[in-house]
Amino acid sequence: MKKVVAKKDFPGWVRTLSSYRIYAPVRRGDLWEYDLVEDPSAIDLTFPPAAQSPKRIIFPQREVMLRFKSNDAGLEMEEVLPEPEPSVIFGVRPCDARGLALLDKVFGGDFEDPYYLTRRNAAILVGAACTNPPSPNCFCLSVGGSPFSTEGLDAIMADLGDRFLVESLTAKGKELFRSAGSLKDATAADTEEAARLKVKAEKEISRGIADLKSVPERLKQMFESPFWDEEARACIRCGICTYLCPTCHCFDINDEVASSAPLEGERVRTWDNCQFPDFTMHSSGHNPRPDRASRLRQRLLHKFQYFAERYEKYLCTGCGRCVNKCPVGIDIIEVLDKVSRYGK
Repeated sequence: MKKVVAKKDFPGWVRTLSSYRIYAPVRRGDLWEYDLVEDPSAIDLTFPPAAQSPKRIIFPQREVMLRFKSNDAGLEMEEVLPEPEPSVIFGVRPCDARGLALLDKVFGGDFEDPYYLTRRNAAILVGAACTNPPSPNCFCLSVGGSPFSTEGLDAIMADLGDRFLVESLTAKGKELFRSAGSLKDATAADTEEAARLKVKAEKEISRGIADLKSVPERLKQMFESPFWDEEARACIRCGICTYLCPTCHCFDINDEVASSAPLEGERVRTWDNCQFPDFTMHSSGHNPRPDRASRLRQRLLHKFQYFAERYEKYLCTGCGRCVNKCPVGIDIIEVLDKVSRYGK
C-alpha cells in the first residue's frame, strides 16, 4: 500500500498517532539522536547521520532485569520486565533497520529474550530512505543492503521534495494509515520518482568491499597471522566502533547493591565491548584475548565469519559509523579489502 503525504501535513498525520509513543531524530547540539518527541512539528526527516542508531530504544544501554532484597524469610526477588508500550520510530535509516533485523536473530532465536522482544514487538519502524547517501563511508551495497532497503521495516518513506511517498510493508505498518486523512493514494508518477531516486542513490555510494564473498574463508586461514598485530597497532581501545554499531549486542550483567544491611539492590544488564581489555578476563586471571590484535580479530571474525556461518548473513549493515568516528582512522572497509587479498 503506497500513500503520499505533503510535508506540511506530516505533523498532522503524526498527531493522529496519539496512542503511540513517538520517537524520531532530534538535534542535540551538533549531533542527532533518536528520542521521544512531544511536538510532531519538530521532526525533521532530512537529518544527517545520527550518532547512534535507534537500537538503544529496543535494546537499552542499561536496563534493570530484577530487584532483590533480604527479609526475615530470606532473599526476595522480583523480575522487572519492560511495559509493552506501543511506539512508532520515525526516520529509521535502512541500514539501522537491517541492524535490528539481525538482532532479531540473536534475541529471538533459540532462546527468546523477553526484555528485547517486548520492546521490539511493540514498536513500529518507519524508515527514511536514503535518497542521498548520508555518509561518504556508506557501504551498504557490499553487505546486501540498499539506500531503499525495506528489511526490518514496517513502512518506508521516500522524500520526493514537497511530499513523502509512504509505503506500508507489514500489518503494523498499515495500522498507521487507518486514521490518516492527510494521506492520499500515490500515483504512478510518485512511484516512478521514488524508483529513479533509488537508482541515483545506489550509484552515489562510492565505497565498497571488492570481494566480500572470499572474506569468511580467508579469515579462517589467517587466524594466527601477524596481519592482526599490524592492523591493530593504532587502536586505543576506546570502543567507539562497537558502541556506535547498529548490530553489536554484547552485554554484561552485574548486581548493583544499594544497601548491604539489609541486602537490597538490582540486577542490571549493560552494553559491553569486545575491544576492552577485560571483556574476556576470567576470574582466574587468564585472558584469552590479551592484546589489541586478538580483540580486533574477534570483532571481524564475529561479524564476517561466525555470524555468517550460523545465519548466512554478515553482522554488518555498512552504515560507516565505525569508519567515520574512529579517532585513529581504522577503516573496516580497507581492512576487509586486505583480508580478501590476503595470501594472493
